[in-house]
This record gives sequence, structure tokens and C-alpha cells, in this order.
Amino acid sequence: MAEPLEGRIMDTPLLPFRHFLLGLAVVAVWGTNFVVIHQGLAHLPPLLFAALRFLFAALPGIFLFPRPRVPWSHLAAYGVLIGTGQFGLLFIAMNGHISPGIASLVIQMQVFFTIGLAMRLSGETVRPYQGVALALGLAGLVVILTHTDGSTTPLGLGLVLVAALSWAGGNIVARASRVTDMLPYVIWGSLFSAPPLFALSFALEGWDAIRAGIVGADVPTWAAVLWQTVGNTMFGYAAWGWLLSRHPAAVVTPLALLVPLFGMGASTVLLGESLPFWKIAAALLVMSGLVVGLLYPRWRKARTA
Repeated sequence: MAEPLEGRIMDTPLLPFRHFLLGLAVVAVWGTNFVVIHQGLAHLPPLLFAALRFLFAALPGIFLFPRPRVPWSHLAAYGVLIGTGQFGLLFIAMNGHISPGIASLVIQMQVFFTIGLAMRLSGETVRPYQGVALALGLAGLVVILTHTDGSTTPLGLGLVLVAALSWAGGNIVARASRVTDMLPYVIWGSLFSAPPLFALSFALEGWDAIRAGIVGADVPTWAAVLWQTVGNTMFGYAAWGWLLSRHPAAVVTPLALLVPLFGMGASTVLLGESLPFWKIAAALLVMSGLVVGLLYPRWRKARTA
């Protein structure tokens, strides 16, 4: 009997070109999204901003898409990890504790967290060329982390690192669910993201700040909330989870190393963040890691053939 297509996809170390383009679109959305977050935080408290994002992702979506045939515990774990863990902490950090460009870089520690968790839980192994790719990417992260300025605080770095770990946990939960259509999964998972975020917003930010944020929100702010819902959550995480359900984590997650390039580029052009030489050098290291991770196996296969 012929091996199922999904099995063949899961076994190959190569990322098909169409899947690569899909991943590239996702990281472009995620990278430029840090500028969008900056816009939203100008009027909305961070936890309220995150809560609205996932509320609008869950409603009316849960009435349009049937619940995925996965345990409720998977949906709850994914929703809490991605909603409260990743974005709740990221939004708090970006509210004066870390710049958008640096945040777009530090959050990519999720690449290493995801691969480490996958190796621990499912026995995946990292091939030597993937180790080189990750080392180059890590070198780029180190360069930027050693050149942080007053716009980045230790609290901001710590919050974003925990957010990155939460993102990695969400990746692992999504893979364990083994669903092929990730959009309903993301929508129903968002149902478990919004309530704890609203509860934390009331407890930590207070009703006065919530009311002032909603009253003062202008059209660009609500556009930022909508983009968070449709572009970043419904498209980005649905497509990313779809890729992770078909390929080893060590093949898919290095694509996320491109997020800082889009993030720093958008922050420079739209927000006026400086782009000194050390940032360019770090970006080149990250790009080198991506090239090694994605193109080396294709080159090796072509040479063997």
C-alpha cells in the first residue's frame, strides 16, 4: 500500500516551495505587526488590547466554524498559551519597556524553545546543517541583545522571553492536536484567550483605564485591533499551525528568524527607529542562518541527483 501523502510530507527534510511562500507571508505579517501593535498601544491598555484581539477572533467565528475534533484541553491550552502567555506579556512589554524592533527580535527565541520542546517531547532530532543555521541565527540575536539601549529594559526582555516560551508551547500543542484545518482551531482556541485577558485587564489596569482607552480609541486604533484579529491571528497562526502539522518543527520554525528583518525594517521606515551597522550585521547573520537551513538540503539533494 502506498504511503499516505501526509506521512511522506512529515518524513521529508525539505520545505516545498509553496509552503515556503506561505511561511514567508506569515512572517511578513508577524514582522510588520509590531508597528501595528505600537499604534494600538497608543490608546488602549495592553491587556485590554490583547483581549479585544482574541474576542473578535472568537466571535462570531465560533458560530461559523464547527469545533475541531480535538480535546477541549488542547483548545484551552493553546488559547491560554498564545493569548495570555504570548500576547498578553508581549503587549505589556511593548508598552514602554521594549522597542518594536527589538521586540520583534527577542520573541524569536521561540524558534529555539520550539525545537527544544519538540526534541524533548517527540524525539525529533536536529541535523548538523540545522544546528549551523540555528547557531547563525542565535549569533544575530546575541549581537542585538548586546547593543540594547535605553528603550529596552531588563523587565521588557524578561517578559518577551517568557512570551516566546509561551509561543513555543502553543506550537507544540497545535502539533499534538494533529488537525489539518487550523483556522477553526485558532478561532476556538481564542475563546479561551479572551476571558483571562479581560479578567487580568480589570484586575491590573482597572475600569477607568479601560473606559478611557475605549473612548479615546480612534479609527487607526480600531484598525490595529482588526488587523490583529484577521491578519495576525486568523491568518498567521492558522497558516503557521498548518505548516507545523505537516513538517518537523526544525524545518518550519527557522522561517520565523525573518520576523526581525520585517520588524526592524517596518520600525525604521514607519516609526523612525535607528538602523545602525550592528543591526545590519545581526540581520545578515539571521539571513545566513535561514539560507543554510532552507537551501542547503536542496543543494545537497540536487548534487546527489
